Amino acid sequence: SGPMWAYILAHENAVPLWRSLMGPTKVFRARNSVPDSIRGAYGLTDTRNTTHGSDSQASASREISFFFPEFNEQLWYQQEEPRLRCGQVYYNAEERVHCV
Repeated sequence: SGPMWAYILAHENAVPLWRSLMGPTKVFRARNSVPDSIRGAYGLTDTRNTTHGSDSQASASREISFFFPEFNEQLWYQQEEPRLRCGQVYYNAEERVHCV
């Protein structure tokens, strides 16, 4: 219904951590059980719940290839991910991307 940004989150436990921050998909449940979650605080309805997150690594891979067709996930794991773990990467806020 409006502008959106798609991101690829990189973390050993990215899927469960992001889902925890988002809160339950059902906004009513989020407001009552986890009011400080993103959906608990900002969700309007179950279809306008402010955020999306993949429910598994397989879903994440499918969604990454949809939103970022030029991104090579396998190459990233081989070349960029080791640098990220070593702290050789910084976040460029202007371009909204991590750089080596």
